Parts: sequence; structure tokens; C-alpha cells
Amino acid sequence: MGSVTQSPQPEPTPDYLLNTPLAQLLTEFGVRVSVLEVEPGFTGWACVQADGGMLFVRPAGRPDAEWEIVARSMLGQALGVPLPPPPEPYRVTEL
Repeated sequence: MGSVTQSPQPEPTPDYLLNTPLAQLLTEFGVRVSVLEVEPGFTGWACVQADGGMLFVRPAGRPDAEWEIVARSMLGQALGVPLPPPPEPYRVTEL
């Protein structure tokens, strides 16, 4: 009997992260999203867990366009894919 192996998934490119529908990206990379009521000015938070899974926190009631920017920026940072900086006033900070 032969064995079956999976080919390693190619590293995502900046173009892929910026142009693929966000829902598809979150599913593909196993990102869980939790929506929380938070203080004004908070736009998102990401945690890469020990098992490699990711958890993103999305503020409730914020615009979808804002979430697109923030989630893609956080995903790029978490995956080590260099993306252009988000527009002002947004920024990604690693703690």
C-alpha cells in the first residue's frame, strides 16, 4: 500500500491576502472571529494560539469596510506576509 501525502500549501502572497474575499481567507486560515462590545477607538485584536490557530476580535457595530482593512492587516501580520500599511488612522501593533 502506498501512502498519501499532502503538498505543502504555498505561502500566501500580498496580492492574495488583499484580493481574496475576507470570509474565504478567514476560513482558509482557520481564523475564529469573536464579536465584542468594546470602547470607541478599538478596531480589532488578534491572537495566534500555541496550536497555530488564530482568534480575531471584531468590535460590534463598526463598519464592514473598517473590518476588511483591520482583519486583512492582522492576518498579514500573523502570517508574516508583508502588506502595505493600513490607511490612517489605523495601525497594526504587535505586543
